[in-house]
Amino acid sequence: MLLEWKTTTAGVDWDELSALYRAAPLGDKKPDHLRTVFGNSRFVSFVYDGAQLVAAGRALADGGDCSYICDIAVLPSYQGTGLGKKLVGDLVDRSRGHKKIILYSVPGREAFYGKFGFLRMKTAMAIFENQQVQLERGYLTVD
Repeated sequence: MLLEWKTTTAGVDWDELSALYRAAPLGDKKPDHLRTVFGNSRFVSFVYDGAQLVAAGRALADGGDCSYICDIAVLPSYQGTGLGKKLVGDLVDRSRGHKKIILYSVPGREAFYGKFGFLRMKTAMAIFENQQVQLERGYLTVD
């Protein structure tokens, strides 16, 4: 499998990226939304097999204090091949030099990300657009 890695948003088909997130499955992220969030991210990675987009991810970073890795998506037929590991590793490597690298993940993937050195944060907190849905999905807890 010869994959091509791109680290800019130039030439990205945002509809194709939106379809990747639905297939992964990481929810229904609209093309315009993805264009905005990837465009505002310091580090982006897009992985292609020929003309097909098979994986993507990004990191918001300020250049010194914090890099936040999120939106890691791998097409289901490429999951289990090590591609997700390479994608996260790439974003972690590019984030090195920041005082902290934070990662946001779906519940149940903690062991996977732990292999990169990520540990749970006791003080991380969030306000979501729809708090109740995120409570039901296990993203939030009420103490």
